[in-house]
Amino acid sequence: MNQIRILFVVIILASCTTQPKQATDKPHVVATTGMLYDAVINIAGDKVSAEAIMGPGVDPHLYKATQGDLSKFNKADLIIYNGILLEGKMGEILKKLGRQKPTVAAAESIPKEMLISAIGYQDAYDPHVWFDVSRWKYAVKSISHALIKLDSTNQEFYERNTLTYFKQLDSLDQYVRDRLSEIPENQRILITAHDAFTYFGDAYGMRVEGLQGISTVADFGLKDIAELIDLIIENNIKAIFVETSVSEKSINAVVTGCKEKGHNVRIGGYLYSDAMGTFGTEEGTFVGMFKKNVETIVNALK
Repeated sequence: MNQIRILFVVIILASCTTQPKQATDKPHVVATTGMLYDAVINIAGDKVSAEAIMGPGVDPHLYKATQGDLSKFNKADLIIYNGILLEGKMGEILKKLGRQKPTVAAAESIPKEMLISAIGYQDAYDPHVWFDVSRWKYAVKSISHALIKLDSTNQEFYERNTLTYFKQLDSLDQYVRDRLSEIPENQRILITAHDAFTYFGDAYGMRVEGLQGISTVADFGLKDIAELIDLIIENNIKAIFVETSVSEKSINAVVTGCKEKGHNVRIGGYLYSDAMGTFGTEEGTFVGMFKKNVETIVNALK
């Protein structure tokens, strides 16, 4: 009798596990960051089901995959991640998954000569490529190719939407250039908690300084704070910025240090760096997030 019961339980459990995908099921795409998720939904629309692992305010450098995340990855038909060591603590997991199912490191499609070396990290590149629209378009194109490979029956739909999204990105690029031109040249210095905006500065003509390196894992000390304070005073900088995914403690220390030396510098606002805003809001889209950053920077520095 016990053997019959055990056999019955095994059969029931087997029937509750992964079922074969039905012909009518949509492909399921899992992206690590909001920026990648935004590209997926702009290209694929309702032809796929999609979700992002990391939401608003999440720091991908420090993020550790949960059991729930691993379950999502395992159920995905396609996994899209940034690569170039952005998802530091998930890197090995993502590489292993790449040997089992379609997986794309979107930012690694950018030609190496267009990548910026990471100071302090041997043979590594800055992963924050989305803050230069021209570089980010390479990543978007790789996502488009992956979606077409996954679901070739909707190839024309994906190609058409990719072109439409590229036009939006080109308009965004011009918007950024036009707005930043409102800042006096000697005030085009962007100071933030960590070096997330190097590509932004390179593409749009701003000097960028961060208290920490390209990763929030990096440490900073009193010497780093002192050097940043001197830079702010020497250039009579009006405002510095906090990031939504990084603690503001370090930047507040810089503000206090400047005040002690007789220079008043204010917090110019919050910038979206490694994560976008809440999904469903304007800042929860790539274009909206980027525009909000530019608006915050211009209003504080011009």
